[in-house]
Amino acid sequence: FYDYKADYNMKKINFWYLSSFLISFVVIIPIITVGISFFEETSNYYKILKETFLIEYILNSLTLLVLVLIFTFVIGTGTAYLVSFFKFPFSDFFKWALILSFAVPPYIYAYSLTAFFDNYGIAYTILTNIFGEGEYNKIIPKVNGMLGATLSMTFSLFAYVFILSRASFLYQSQNLIDLGKNLGFSRFKSFFNIILPAARPAIVAGLSLVAMETLAEFGAVDFFSINTLTTGIYNSWIAFDDLAFANRIASLLLLFIFSLFIIENLSRKKAKYHFNIKGGFKQKEKIKLFGYKSFLAFIFCFFVFFMSFLFPLSQMLYWTIKFPENLLDLQIITLLLNTLYLALLSSLVLIIFSLISNYGNRVTNNKILNILSTLSISGYAIPGVILAVAFITFIAWFDNTIVKSLGFLSIKKVFIGSILGLVIVYFIRFYSLAFNGIKSGYEKINIAVDESAYLLGYSKRKTFTNIHIPFLRNSLLFIIILISLEIIRELPITLILRPFNFETFATTAYISASEDLLEAAAVPSLFLILIASIFIIIASKYILRENNG
Repeated sequence: FYDYKADYNMKKINFWYLSSFLISFVVIIPIITVGISFFEETSNYYKILKETFLIEYILNSLTLLVLVLIFTFVIGTGTAYLVSFFKFPFSDFFKWALILSFAVPPYIYAYSLTAFFDNYGIAYTILTNIFGEGEYNKIIPKVNGMLGATLSMTFSLFAYVFILSRASFLYQSQNLIDLGKNLGFSRFKSFFNIILPAARPAIVAGLSLVAMETLAEFGAVDFFSINTLTTGIYNSWIAFDDLAFANRIASLLLLFIFSLFIIENLSRKKAKYHFNIKGGFKQKEKIKLFGYKSFLAFIFCFFVFFMSFLFPLSQMLYWTIKFPENLLDLQIITLLLNTLYLALLSSLVLIIFSLISNYGNRVTNNKILNILSTLSISGYAIPGVILAVAFITFIAWFDNTIVKSLGFLSIKKVFIGSILGLVIVYFIRFYSLAFNGIKSGYEKINIAVDESAYLLGYSKRKTFTNIHIPFLRNSLLFIIILISLEIIRELPITLILRPFNFETFATTAYISASEDLLEAAAVPSLFLILIASIFIIIASKYILRENNG
């Protein structure tokens, strides 16, 4: 006899499997495109660059990476340790205030540094007002080049390390602290020998994100005229119209990023980061600091908060007040609507397809699909400029090879220089954030819940819409905020793929700064910081959840 019910259920599973497969496959297309394009023939620009600046690109990228990792590690773990283990004035304020640095992209921080330290800049004005006229430009340090880029990225990115380190420190057992005391360790020695090693996975995760963002950064390094692999990719395509060589540099950068992950995993070998301690988890108590120790802890946290958030915010606010005509000349409402439109539309698309993909993985439990999903979430490790170039490369190939051969009209204008193209590349870039966020929520839903729903007569679609989505509601809200924040700050993808005469706060600030009009760049930069700050404050209730005070 023909089992209609079994056939119906199989078709349902095939629908979810096919949906998840297609979503994951679309996301990994740019990675495949970059790999294939590596073997394409390039122009003479490749030979010229290979003999001149290619080594400089690589060395600058490495130097910048090492410096930023060192400084973000010191600042991120230092502030996280203080707010997690000690009580001092405003310690509860700093635990959320320090994440506001996310609101300031590195390229906007770069504008602030230049505006303050440049010849006849704000530092010069302050000294003149206090001490009168003088040759102050000779004593004011010039923060540019590699130093400027390092500081810009350090104070913009250290929050990755701060948040993950703090989460690890927060839930370390009092037993670990007692262990250090019983061994006769000082507080300093306990930190380096016990607390820090136990938090290594979280710290490394934060540093990995910093490494990816540093290697992907375009705005700050371009502003400071530093030749890195990222600027090399952009120049190869924009200045020399050589997509093949742009992809070849992109392959080199991707290989470098993946090598970092492999080296770190090998360095850990079989190390364990949990402790089997009898008596279970013992909640730790924060130590109250007094005297100079309390003062030093406060000064350190305040300095980081000031430099990472208040400093760039005040710079942009100063220029906006000093030159109000820039505010009047700018179409604030249009820029605001464009920015929010891209952020919210892309977030919703990401949420919908990530939900489908996760649920498809859950109901099919297929090994091939799991492997494909794992590959697809590597998109976040790919710099935005690489994704944009890879997307253009793929569309150009598809249009010339398939579309035109079938006699159809060109599709380039549909995807390149359009909102659709922007949303697709945003989807590929930030898919891992949505997928992993929803996956972590799904891990809290026992599979027995699904089985109970099926026994009650719920279909897979009804289980998905009536049980899973309501359960994941808070996670979905947090993911929308997080993705929106990333898209608001995103520069190279928007800059390359945006429609003609379509600007956001990020692209407007970059264009003004690239024309040496820092005063004009201040207004869009200020609004970008304020909007991003609102998103961060809303998201902080999820980021800073804790069981103890």
